[in-house]
Amino acid sequence: MKTAVLEIPLSAAGPRAVGRIVRVMRKSGLVVFPTDTHYGLGGDGLSGEVIRKVYALKRRDASKPLLVLISGIDMAADLAADIPPLFRRAAENFWPGPLTVVLKASRRVPSELGAGTGTIAMRLPGLPWLRELAGKARFPVIATSANISGEGEISDGREARRVFDGRVDLIVDGGSTAGGPPSTVLDLTGPAPKILRPGAVTEASLREGLGI
Repeated sequence: MKTAVLEIPLSAAGPRAVGRIVRVMRKSGLVVFPTDTHYGLGGDGLSGEVIRKVYALKRRDASKPLLVLISGIDMAADLAADIPPLFRRAAENFWPGPLTVVLKASRRVPSELGAGTGTIAMRLPGLPWLRELAGKARFPVIATSANISGEGEISDGREARRVFDGRVDLIVDGGSTAGGPPSTVLDLTGPAPKILRPGAVTEASLREGLGI
């Protein structure tokens, strides 16, 4: 596979760059790109073909769901089967930012995305161009960590190119990313909120923001 490379500033990407990424993703292509923390690997989150390619490339356990980036609250509402009251509080207090919220998935969402759990894990990213990317694509963008399962996360564009050259359709090189802890994963599908993965948003902050 021949891999194209697109170099952009980490904090911004113009309409032409975003459009190029969207075109690759709409053709079921895989893209490595910088996020708020580390580099992500992804594509069209509503494509079963793309989801299977991501699992295969990462050698990821098929029982582990993939998270997606969204453009805003409207997209979240479209992808979820229902919106619990605590979701609104979580969104108001922690989005955009490093909080991933798990909700029951609508019928539009392929079962493979949630590893057969019937859920969808969504995050509204802090970088504006990533929100613009999901908005222009009109689908949630898979953003699992750009690494082979069990290996370290990547926070440098050169390393991303070394690992994924010839294995994905496009690498977006934004230089060095901020790194740091991953997003906190909050499950709102049950009768009480549950932290599935501790991360950048602390439990104390969540309790205060959610009023619980």
